[in-house]
Amino acid sequence: MLLPDILARIAELAHAGQRVIIAVSGPAGSGKSTVAETLANELGSAAAVVPMDGFHLDNSVLQDRGLLRRKGAPETFDADGFVTLIRRLNAQDEVVIPVFDRKLDIAIAGARVIDASHRILLVEGSYLLLDHPPWSQLAPLWDLTIALDVPIDVLEQRLTNRWLAHDHTPEQAKERALANDIPNAQYVISRSRPAQITVKNES
Repeated sequence: MLLPDILARIAELAHAGQRVIIAVSGPAGSGKSTVAETLANELGSAAAVVPMDGFHLDNSVLQDRGLLRRKGAPETFDADGFVTLIRRLNAQDEVVIPVFDRKLDIAIAGARVIDASHRILLVEGSYLLLDHPPWSQLAPLWDLTIALDVPIDVLEQRLTNRWLAHDHTPEQAKERALANDIPNAQYVISRSRPAQITVKNES
């Protein structure tokens, strides 16, 4: 589906006057953030992006649990806290949300405010459509679901390039992508519910 068609679909939902909450899901490297931000920019000041990454567990917690090397996997997020956030966004006009700072590699509490003017929320994250608890509790909370479809080989190249940009050697970058990112991507692909809209993002 093309961008104008997606925008038209969202406009139809927003016409009712209720806050609209849209899931933008896909593996790491699929372009979720870009798509969500593009849609928000097109929709104007009534739209806001809500990233799932604000619910990353802190590195010290992951270290204690032996999960630091798996950072980004489903079990390395506060999934219950995220479900609670989406419920609050459905019920309350103003909600303060955490945001993940990639440079600091840490989630910052209270970093952004979603207020009554934000009638269209584009929630982006990898695990929004997973079919098992606690993530599956999100299913009835979405007004529209969008999934990004990207071939595994394209994801591998994108994720390798991402680690290269973080000063990894080519060998380190490929190892990080193949050891953690790609297994997480395959998990998203195999364990997610079908979305109402699928966007192919191969370029």
